[in-house]
Amino acid sequence: MNIHGNKPPDGQDVRLETSKVEKSRGKDRTAGSRATPSTDKVSISGQGKKIAELMSIIEQLPEVRMDKVNEAKQAILSGTYDTDAQKIAQKLLDEL
Repeated sequence: MNIHGNKPPDGQDVRLETSKVEKSRGKDRTAGSRATPSTDKVSISGQGKKIAELMSIIEQLPEVRMDKVNEAKQAILSGTYDTDAQKIAQKLLDEL
């Protein structure tokens, strides 16, 4: 991703330096020193868990439904596969 127009004026070198001060065991420490790492906690709602469960189920489904493929093959081989040329042509034109 490119962001244009977010640079300082030409000839100026802009730097921003910050230091974070943490209190640990009664002593001040800067962020660069050996401060104890903070821990993050994430909790997922019931709806989020349900969505994750459903996504897992969907991922396990086959991409190709072989029962439908075999049914179409049998219909083609037996000559009973019916096509509506008008409907097919209309769908092709709709996609343009």
